[in-house]
Amino acid sequence: MLCHAAGLPVILLRRPRPAPRGPARAQGLTHSPCLVEDAAGRYISPFHDIPIYADAGKNVFNMVVEVPRWTNAKMEIATKDPLNPIKQDVKKGKLRYVANVFPHKGYIWNYGAIPQTWEDPGHKDENTGCCGDNDPIDVCEIGSKVCSRGEVIKVKVLGTLALIDEGETDWKIIAINIEDPEADNYNDINDVRRMKPGYLEATVDWFRRYKVPDGKPENQFAFNGEFKDKDFAMKVIKCTHEHWRALIAKKTDGGEISCTNLTVSDSPFCCSQECAKATVDAPNVPPGASPCP
Repeated sequence: MLCHAAGLPVILLRRPRPAPRGPARAQGLTHSPCLVEDAAGRYISPFHDIPIYADAGKNVFNMVVEVPRWTNAKMEIATKDPLNPIKQDVKKGKLRYVANVFPHKGYIWNYGAIPQTWEDPGHKDENTGCCGDNDPIDVCEIGSKVCSRGEVIKVKVLGTLALIDEGETDWKIIAINIEDPEADNYNDINDVRRMKPGYLEATVDWFRRYKVPDGKPENQFAFNGEFKDKDFAMKVIKCTHEHWRALIAKKTDGGEISCTNLTVSDSPFCCSQECAKATVDAPNVPPGASPCP
């Protein structure tokens, strides 16, 4: 499958989507999602058009930052919206924020996703016995910089944690920005234990308890909450990339997921920049649909 986004600049611009109209505005949900543009000002999907690899030869991945460290707004790539803008999650008519998990403030890492990956809800993971959560694979970036929402950074993978979130497999990749001053000291999950004592334990504690203030039970983990190493994590990422390839080629049922893209030339969902602009201008596009013929 040809992904012509391979040469895409990974420093992205962001443009607010028009404020919600109709019922959304009536409910007071006026937080504007962030559409993603490339450096030339062309609309792209952060889910489908940003390549998975920043440098395949060195196993360096692209990461789309959804939530900067120490913030609370639950922002995410909107998989069901055309062009998949980054927007705040809504539940029961209210914008979602994660509670502070004592003694932490907000998310304790830069949180985001690896593009061109998908945890298939129709695939039962052989390691966890649970199906995927229907999202791109999540990343916890542990470097020193507080990133910006919508920023695309290059990361190297260190390991992974298998969260079971309400019965679904929700892998959490642990990674570090390759531009971090300490990046050379991190090459596997044990380096995190050595360089940041207690950080992995805090990560497990955070994911275990972050939904409790909302009245939900503690989350569970596969492998008794133990982190798996870099090699294991790489296999998980590659598996989710294969699931994405099937999704974007329409070889599997993605349900309401929007696969509209501008760069995957052999995808039946590939569209023109004119179509992308029409998508932006359309006021209310149903989930999984496109305003273009």
